[in-house]
Amino acid sequence: MKSHCAKILMLLLGIVALAPVAYAQESWTATRLNKKQVTPALFAETRPAAPSGIPYMLKAEAASGDIVAAWYSQPTTRYDHGVLGDKIEGGALVVQKANGRTYNYRLSPLEVFEDIAPRIADLDGDGVSEVVTILSSLPGGASIAIFGMNGDTVEKLVSTPFIGRPNRWLNIAAIAKFGRGAGKQIAFVATPHIGGNLGFLAYGNRQLALVKTASGFSNHKIGSPELRLGAAADIDGDGVSELALPGNDRKSLKIVRLTSDGIKTLASVSLPSPIDKAIIAEGTGKATTFTVGLENGSAYKIAR
Repeated sequence: MKSHCAKILMLLLGIVALAPVAYAQESWTATRLNKKQVTPALFAETRPAAPSGIPYMLKAEAASGDIVAAWYSQPTTRYDHGVLGDKIEGGALVVQKANGRTYNYRLSPLEVFEDIAPRIADLDGDGVSEVVTILSSLPGGASIAIFGMNGDTVEKLVSTPFIGRPNRWLNIAAIAKFGRGAGKQIAFVATPHIGGNLGFLAYGNRQLALVKTASGFSNHKIGSPELRLGAAADIDGDGVSELALPGNDRKSLKIVRLTSDGIKTLASVSLPSPIDKAIIAEGTGKATTFTVGLENGSAYKIAR
């Protein structure tokens, strides 16, 4: 367990992230879309607002499983960072079970949820849902924290080490089946504004293990509440997802695959302006496409 924590902390500090493995890249191209071709979800969230009423915060919902919804509550300004556009963060997590009842987890006065919405997923494939959050410490910066239900109690199951200094943040890119086996992995970018390092985390037995890492990525524009700059899709139909996310300057879309040899870049598509809106995946296999929104107001579809 200590070695896993040490590796994760080294990634957060930018020590162990390696360049993506060299790989023969596929040919993907970007085509500009007109306004009629762009889905509104690209530029604006369609998920419901969090019942707590905290600005920008959303309600996460799941169609099945023991946990059907989750959101942040108890607004607080005790963390003076504002990486998401304002300095109001969540001081508590609310989890709603399938029976309609809600349960709360309240943070200590030295912590906040520096996030927009939790993520509900069965990470280890045991049929029980976990809730994945971005939890920040006032003196220590951000971490990934996983919560679950223990009877009628919301319990923190495990978390990565905090980055180690205030005002250092990370953003979750996607949660999907990036590897073989029953579970799903958490893809995230540590310090996406100052040299982003991509990492994949696997969860099991209340532990998080860092699977692979690579440098040269970003998935957030500082000061923006838009966290959807990453999308998972199975682009070759083998039942395992690949990940699309921006490069370091956000002026390219990179498509990567998690392998036993490392993180392989399958494609890198240059764009005329930095990505700052959602990345939306559609289709599967050879028909997969990614739509991206840019700072200059344009939108592009990226396909083979």
